[in-house]
Amino acid sequence: MFYPYDLDPLVLYQHSIPDEERNIIVGLSIKQARIEAGLTQEELAEKSGTSKHYISRLENNKSDIELMTLKKIVEAGLGRHLKIQIV
Repeated sequence: MFYPYDLDPLVLYQHSIPDEERNIIVGLSIKQARIEAGLTQEELAEKSGTSKHYISRLENNKSDIELMTLKKIVEAGLGRHLKIQIV
């Protein structure tokens, strides 16, 4: 589908339909990694500079996440490396 560049991104978003097949479930991945690391939500939040409430919302897919925040949670909080692949 072609969208002209002068179309407002907000208009595109408002008229978009979510593609559930390609839904990225970041929250579940964070929760699994946190449990494997033996951390509570509070401990992960403290290590990554966020709040327990925010970690809970992420893990339950109730909140979006910015890329730099994801990087902090993965690298500083979980001690892992973030790798993003576009295929």
